[in-house]
Amino acid sequence: MNQKPLDRLIKIEEVMAQVGMGKTKIYEMLQFEEFPAPIKLGRYSRWSQIEIQNWIEEQKSKRAA
Repeated sequence: MNQKPLDRLIKIEEVMAQVGMGKTKIYEMLQFEEFPAPIKLGRYSRWSQIEIQNWIEEQKSKRAA
């Protein structure tokens, strides 16, 4: 069976820890569509764990190219 991996919605603090960047840089990259957009839940913003992981993998593959 083809089972999708379990995704989590994570807070900005966890995103910052995973990518090693500050909030200002992340939001700057969002403006230029260079970073995965958050999911809005009312007044809260959360990011897909899988999308952040995929973004990190993309950055690593660019380094290798």
